[in-house]
Amino acid sequence: MSDKSSNQMWGGRFAAGPDSIMEAINASIGFDKRMAAQDIAGSRAHAAMLAAQGIVTPSDAEAMREGLLTVLSEIETGEFTFSTELEDIHMNVEARLKEVIGEPAGRLHTGRSRNDQVATDFRLWVRDQLDAASSGLTALIRALLTQAEAGADWVMPGFTHLQTAQPVTWGHHTMAYVEMFARDLSRVEDARKRMNESPLGAAALAGTSFPIDREMTAEALGFDRPMANSLDAVSDRDFALEFLGAASISAMHLSRMAEELVIWSSAQFRFVTLSDRFSTGSSIMPQKKNPDAAELIRAKIGRIFGAQVALMMVMKGLPLAYSKDMQEDKEQVFDAADNWILALAAMEGMVKDMTANSENLEAAASAGFSTATDLADWLVRTLDLPFRDAHHVTGSLVALAEEKKCDLPDLSLEDMQTVHAEITEDVFEVLGVHNSVASRTSYGGTAPQCVREQVARWKKVIG
Repeated sequence: MSDKSSNQMWGGRFAAGPDSIMEAINASIGFDKRMAAQDIAGSRAHAAMLAAQGIVTPSDAEAMREGLLTVLSEIETGEFTFSTELEDIHMNVEARLKEVIGEPAGRLHTGRSRNDQVATDFRLWVRDQLDAASSGLTALIRALLTQAEAGADWVMPGFTHLQTAQPVTWGHHTMAYVEMFARDLSRVEDARKRMNESPLGAAALAGTSFPIDREMTAEALGFDRPMANSLDAVSDRDFALEFLGAASISAMHLSRMAEELVIWSSAQFRFVTLSDRFSTGSSIMPQKKNPDAAELIRAKIGRIFGAQVALMMVMKGLPLAYSKDMQEDKEQVFDAADNWILALAAMEGMVKDMTANSENLEAAASAGFSTATDLADWLVRTLDLPFRDAHHVTGSLVALAEEKKCDLPDLSLEDMQTVHAEITEDVFEVLGVHNSVASRTSYGGTAPQCVREQVARWKKVIG
């Protein structure tokens, strides 16, 4: 395309076209073409409204509608040629529309600006990503519920400081992630409600003198209402920041779970076996099975966190209303969305395919004096010791077991009575790991019956 034809898109403001450096820094078509479907949807809604309000003729509106569908088809089939000279997706679509339908294409931009157009496109695109994240989170939660239900009775060590603390159940540990990802889902749903307002019709920054119907375009695009302030409508990117905030917290949860899967699948733990679909081998060590999918999920948190910080930095010093800085709002959001949705799908796949090794879990739960707290509780309940005294007695018994190189249940009654003479045979009823987890029946506890109750509750919530 010649400089002359490029200049026409600027309305004759400049005598000469931007040089190649300006073109390179100014153009956004390399990335904002991802919003083609949203751009055309917004234009179709706008054209229909212009006709309904008598601002353009029905025949012009019909030509716009058909022409826009033609352009969309060309983009979807890969036949469309994007031009950096035309800067962005909006001008690329409009230029092609003019080639397809001629003079009526020039009327499409009546009553709007690229400022409200891009704000609408981007909002629609982010809304689509929130819907995709909602689906991904729901699928992951369902996979976790299946694991939790299957392993409601399987005993495993619960950790603090990555050291054995108290026995818990596999189902209970799995349900902790259900709670995390359910909060992520709640944030996604909440963000979607808050961002579902239409900027279209705010025009450049002040609204328009044309008798447009913003309620009509908002409804056509699935928005709840038009945005109430035209300055805010074109300058707001809170919806993108909130999307990145929700993505960052969710990615952090994914990373925590990924870290556990890396640890648990190691030869030193052998708590879980990951499927071959989500593992790779070593090029030189034939015995290796590497949890690469989990490791890559763990790494993606940096990209998503970085996107949030980057957009915060873009927006932090901008006066109202629109500044060209805001063209830098999309690439990091696109990248974060791609990686979040991919990480959710990968984690769902790993959770669905992985096998918990219940025998190894139980063996680990039975080691490391994991029932020490149960012993202390028994001393309080049965012998009426103050808890601090019971804690001291239990610590002495742990030291004795370490000296004898055995676990607490392996001490004899006589051994225990050398530490505290009133201990009876009944103490052994609380020292088994299954007895321990079965006793934790407080709301939110690890007892198998509690796990099953929570699984049933979440199945009802998720549907």
